[in-house]
Amino acid sequence: MIIVTGAAGFIGSCLATELYRLGFKDLVLVDEFSRPDKLANLDAIPQPLLVPRDALFKWLEGKENDIQFFFHIGARTDTAEFDTELLRKLNLDYSKEVWNWCCVHHVPLIYASSAATYGMGEHGFTDDPAGLSQLHPLNPYGDSKHAFDCWALEQEQKPWFWAGFKFFNVFGPNEYHKARMASVVMHAYNQIKQHGSMKLFRSHRPDYRDGEQRRDFIYVKDLLQVLLHFMEHRQNSGLYNLGTGQARSFLDLAHAVFNAMNRQPEIQFIDTPADIRERYQYFTEADTTRLLAAGYQGGFRTFETAVSDYVLHYLEPGKYY
Repeated sequence: MIIVTGAAGFIGSCLATELYRLGFKDLVLVDEFSRPDKLANLDAIPQPLLVPRDALFKWLEGKENDIQFFFHIGARTDTAEFDTELLRKLNLDYSKEVWNWCCVHHVPLIYASSAATYGMGEHGFTDDPAGLSQLHPLNPYGDSKHAFDCWALEQEQKPWFWAGFKFFNVFGPNEYHKARMASVVMHAYNQIKQHGSMKLFRSHRPDYRDGEQRRDFIYVKDLLQVLLHFMEHRQNSGLYNLGTGQARSFLDLAHAVFNAMNRQPEIQFIDTPADIRERYQYFTEADTTRLLAAGYQGGFRTFETAVSDYVLHYLEPGKYY
């Protein structure tokens, strides 16, 4: 059996579906499962075995020898969530319980961290563990992810293989339920479809032109290939960035979506809201040196190719992964 937490969410459901298509039929899908709109993400898996998040460890009793791999993707991912007790419970304490269970039962573990741990990026975006203590996330969500990364690296007891991945700006199918937390690619598509135009934040810094703020956008299909590579090889445990290593501007994104929709670009610039302006990130880019050194050579799609695939094969027809 392979366990996937966060299995009804965006990335977790894509991962579970990909595993099923690759022949891994014995999946244990863990989530909260209260939202029908998220359950649609799992339609490609017939008769899935669903285990409620809070019941997982009770359910596992007596099945310890049946588990071959553990993907811990689930988390409270809302960057505007300020309930620190909830974030501690779901993102830190639950992750510790997963980690300790994998240690005791010798199960390899891959877990999701986040590029939100880098804050404003004032110390760069290197995943060298030596620099971990310098990072200052901008919100409680980032704090919770960073706290677990630090805790994991401090542990004397570790799963025999483990890897944590700092996801950068992921986009792709199965994010329909995410509303305002959906990717900018999806928001751009919806704006263009509804209004024929889209809005971008104006730059409030003299060293960036309007729309030239940049992010490391990674297509979920590429992210899955990295996770599956590490599941297969189970070597070089550690904490890694998971982005393309090439930042692209929001103008690039807008043009890519307009092109995929076969429309002429019409872009309006609006002020960045005052309440987030001082903490707004103008640049993120994963340093992928350690990821490549660990043996991943699968490469990444070009940004334009990924956006086109997403728009034409998922957003336009309203399909799931």
